[in-house]
Amino acid sequence: MTLTALAATSMLSAPAADGPHIPTPNDFWLPLFGPEGWQVTEQMVWGGVSVILISVVLVALTKGAQVVPSKGQWMVEGFYNLTRNGVARDMIGTKDFMKFVPLLFTLFTLIYVNNLFGILPPVMNPTYGKIGFPIAATLVVYVVYHWVGIKKMGLGGYFAHMIPDGLPGWIKPLIFPLEFITYFITRPLTLALRLFGNMFAGHMLILLFVGASSWFLLDASGAMKLLAIPGFLMSAVMFVFEALIQFLQAYVFTLLAASYIAGALADDH
Repeated sequence: MTLTALAATSMLSAPAADGPHIPTPNDFWLPLFGPEGWQVTEQMVWGGVSVILISVVLVALTKGAQVVPSKGQWMVEGFYNLTRNGVARDMIGTKDFMKFVPLLFTLFTLIYVNNLFGILPPVMNPTYGKIGFPIAATLVVYVVYHWVGIKKMGLGGYFAHMIPDGLPGWIKPLIFPLEFITYFITRPLTLALRLFGNMFAGHMLILLFVGASSWFLLDASGAMKLLAIPGFLMSAVMFVFEALIQFLQAYVFTLLAASYIAGALADDH
């Protein structure tokens, strides 16, 4: 059952006196099957579907690539170049960026498609509105940027690299804990929570407007039914706004991932 269907069901089953359904975090818990505590959820299924969908589309549109591209190849190349040139090359630099393009392109594509699921039927459920998915993507970035930094500088050099050059010796012991917390705690925490928070909050608002509008239309009496009109109009506005946020959050996540990798590779702080 999708979140939109859940809202409609709640509206139809609730008496008029009860008022519209108020969405809660429990509306995102959509188990399908499995033992208690290990259920396969709707988000997990759609996450798997997204991988298959992306793979099929990319292979189909790039099969038999030509110098003069077809419309499909042109679209894929534009999507790829956004990550390659607009993120990887600009953030990491021309020397090292190519080895990280596959990772960044995969992150951007996977996050964007799963975000789009929040407004595309029949899904209507943003996969990254469940905290486990942003955490998984963040862990990949976390391991990569620490690994490339330690590989380049060595373990001791990597930790020394966290302290900006030119600081007086007495202040370095005070700065190091702050930088350590930034590299190992603050960065991954904010990277995951930013993506999760935007997908979760945006869809909660959509669910609220769609659910309330449905209740006014189906269960309210008299002139109160007219309140469904501005409610549905606001729902449409929220859908458009959410589409922009979905792209922006995928882009920001990928941009920050590239920034962290570039920082780990930089010769100075």
